[in-house]
Amino acid sequence: MASSHTVLMRLVASAYSIAQKAGAIVRRVIAEGDLGIVEKTSATDLQTKADRLVQMSICSSLARKFPKLTIIGEELVVWVDPLDGTKEYTEGLLDNVTVLIGIAYEGKAIAGVINQPYYNYQAGPDAVLGRTIWGVLGLGAFGFQLKEVPAGKHIITTTRSHNNKLVSDCVTAMNPDDVLRVGGAGNKILQLIEGKASAYVFASPGCKKWDTCAPEVILHAVGGKLTDIHGNALQYNKEVKHMNSAGVLATLRNYDYYASRVPESVKNALVP
Repeated sequence: MASSHTVLMRLVASAYSIAQKAGAIVRRVIAEGDLGIVEKTSATDLQTKADRLVQMSICSSLARKFPKLTIIGEELVVWVDPLDGTKEYTEGLLDNVTVLIGIAYEGKAIAGVINQPYYNYQAGPDAVLGRTIWGVLGLGAFGFQLKEVPAGKHIITTTRSHNNKLVSDCVTAMNPDDVLRVGGAGNKILQLIEGKASAYVFASPGCKKWDTCAPEVILHAVGGKLTDIHGNALQYNKEVKHMNSAGVLATLRNYDYYASRVPESVKNALVP
């Protein structure tokens, strides 16, 4: 057990350092002026030069330090999103962008690192850009100031670029005081833990395990909860399908209130 803990903390420390370097790559690509945009499956599913460079940097760095990159020991799996919020990155909505490195053990997300390369980018030319947030279940989450939405307020954060009838119906059912439409799963979880939103509601397939693994850990480490729309915990073992086909529901507090308001029609349409 002690050996497993040592490996985990070495991996978290490496992921923290690697995420900071990845953030610098993301900023460098913007500064150079050539995003190298290609469409993967559609006009809203994009890849940039930063995606490719960060993916290469993270994988090569982890592979050097941990020769069994995907599986360390028997059941330790690393889920990487080199650029979460790619569409927003191409449109200049830079605070939506994050680099995500999640670590799972026996299918459960247990540690995660989120780098936000352009945190503070609207604070002026002399501002220090970027921050790295990290967390381990049972230890806590660090690198930010935990805040909550005022009591009685229901502020929903949801997709900016992948809206559809299911998403709209589910958001409306929450009876929100306000709806924030932003990019990036990592960014939405940051909104929850920093008091900008009450619940992250995405009643649609679309986001994948590498989008949710690291953010889930940060949220769970401070007492929040992330599940699919049915209330099922997400699984992160190496054989699991990558798509979160039954959507995502996440809150810092009052999870049961939001879960109880998901329409049955939405649940019936989304198969786990």
